[in-house]
Amino acid sequence: MLTMDEIPERLAAKPSWLISQLAVHVRRLVFDGFSAAGARGYHYRILAALHEFGPASQAELGRRCRVDRSDVVAAVNELVEQGFVDRTPDPDHGRRNKVTLTRGGARQLRRMDGLLDQVQDDLLEPLSAEERRTLTRLLGRVLARHEEE
Repeated sequence: MLTMDEIPERLAAKPSWLISQLAVHVRRLVFDGFSAAGARGYHYRILAALHEFGPASQAELGRRCRVDRSDVVAAVNELVEQGFVDRTPDPDHGRRNKVTLTRGGARQLRRMDGLLDQVQDDLLEPLSAEERRTLTRLLGRVLARHEEE
């Protein structure tokens, strides 16, 4: 693997290039971390949304979690099989299901939180706590700006 001093300066000086290269490492770290819990990133997103916002339709989960509708259905099916969520018909809308977090799902979410915290620590190890907060804040601002478009 090349070190940063072996990368052309034109690339190494571009935040877009750095972010794209870092994304490759992040995906691997997150995948490996969640695999240790028998889970995937979609599972974490859905469990986190249910924990924070309460029961939701699959369509709402897709929007909140930025997951394609077919992927939400597959992920919810897996979470139901594992006992981490319940899916019941929505009494207010005949064609919609309501998904609810179970106690087991809340425990799994806590396990996944711990794994993801470890990934953050591994990823951002060279940075101080203040630098990590600054990076997170700045990335959030950039993302929010582009979501407005």
